[in-house]
Amino acid sequence: MTSPHIDPEQPGPQHPHAHSHSHGPAAPVSTHLRRVIAAVLIPFAAAVVVGLVVLWPGGAPAHERTGVGFDRQTQQARVVNVDKVDCKDVNAAQLPTSGESTPPTGEPAAGDSGAGRCEKAEIEVTSGKDKGRTFIEVVQPDAPRQLREGQGVVVAYAPDAPHDLQYSVTDVNRKFPMALLAGIFAVAVVVVGRLRGVMALVALALSFAVLTLFILPAILQGSNPLLVAVVGASAIMLIALYICHGLTARTSVAVLGTLISLLLIGLLGSLFIGWASLSGNTDDSTGLIHGLYPHIDMSGLLLAGVIIGSLGVLDDVTVTQTSAVWELHQADPTMNTKQLYRAGIRIGRDHIASVVNTLVLAYAGAALPLLLLFSIAQSSVGTVANSELVAEEIVRTLVGSIGLVASVPVTTALAALVVSADRTGLGAEAGASAPVRSGRGRRRRTRS
Repeated sequence: MTSPHIDPEQPGPQHPHAHSHSHGPAAPVSTHLRRVIAAVLIPFAAAVVVGLVVLWPGGAPAHERTGVGFDRQTQQARVVNVDKVDCKDVNAAQLPTSGESTPPTGEPAAGDSGAGRCEKAEIEVTSGKDKGRTFIEVVQPDAPRQLREGQGVVVAYAPDAPHDLQYSVTDVNRKFPMALLAGIFAVAVVVVGRLRGVMALVALALSFAVLTLFILPAILQGSNPLLVAVVGASAIMLIALYICHGLTARTSVAVLGTLISLLLIGLLGSLFIGWASLSGNTDDSTGLIHGLYPHIDMSGLLLAGVIIGSLGVLDDVTVTQTSAVWELHQADPTMNTKQLYRAGIRIGRDHIASVVNTLVLAYAGAALPLLLLFSIAQSSVGTVANSELVAEEIVRTLVGSIGLVASVPVTTALAALVVSADRTGLGAEAGASAPVRSGRGRRRRTRS
């Protein structure tokens, strides 16, 4: 690895040419500036650790299973055999059916006279105490999910139901294609990013660990969702940024910019979620959570989701802006704070346009089925925007976008101040008697 120290005897600029976010090109930071950054970040990191310890849950609280949605006992199974049968025969036999198109009474669905060819599938349970047990599942011809022989499926178990109706197919087993896709992703990240890619995957794994071991159980135990989200998001931010980009002043500036932007998102989100009277309880999933754990503040859970959802894009913006200012300073050390800020903000404007568009389209894509329903109903734009389902997404998108936009000037200004303030320290450490050279590599004798 190239030494970051500057040799005054070597002609020309002596900055390494690696254009990473933290490891290569950063010149040594003065001792005084390191102390200033540490004085800010060490108390913050200590507060995050204290928050993790105080709020750390002992695991999700137990509850009686409702048998609804994800709150069902499930087992793995596979399709042993599939036969074509007359739908009238299987409806008369009142066998379990797969798909939402068949009402629970056993009557044909709307638009289905009961005629046609249904699929009669034999399913074998492959996990749990009833491993090896088989049952029959009937799939209607208009069901959205069709079964094929040898296919892996997920079955729900209802212990209180009659013996022949205890098991029913609820989904297909997608573990292998999803694991394969995750493997391709990991290989691509490592091949292109090399060591930095490996560190990014490590940071991703640790971020998911914080989410699943701390944030989710702590909220279920009744801790304030906003407080849990702030502490958890801060921990993820510190872990991800320092693991991926190194323990450097450059990364510390990105951390500060991200923290300020997160605080702004939290304040705006709290204000407008309350002002718009958003309950956070708008669909089957949130309704089930509220039914199982009525003590959870659902509007606070919505705000927590806004903060955590904005964190990933914020990291990208702040690291990129900090890196841009550092590179500008190394390309022309004669630039003062104002010049660095102006050059960095020009880069940031392009970043703002692309990131905000990405965020809005991501939320629109996730809500596309809902938007189609409103389109079918021929509702006006005002009616659609006023509904709580859409209003939640609008508030989520706009609050997150405001935080992203604000992060660009904030982080750029912090980075410009830091590299400008550090020039005196660098001159002292590198040797004030270094020869003055003309061109881009010339070192200024005095601070501008």
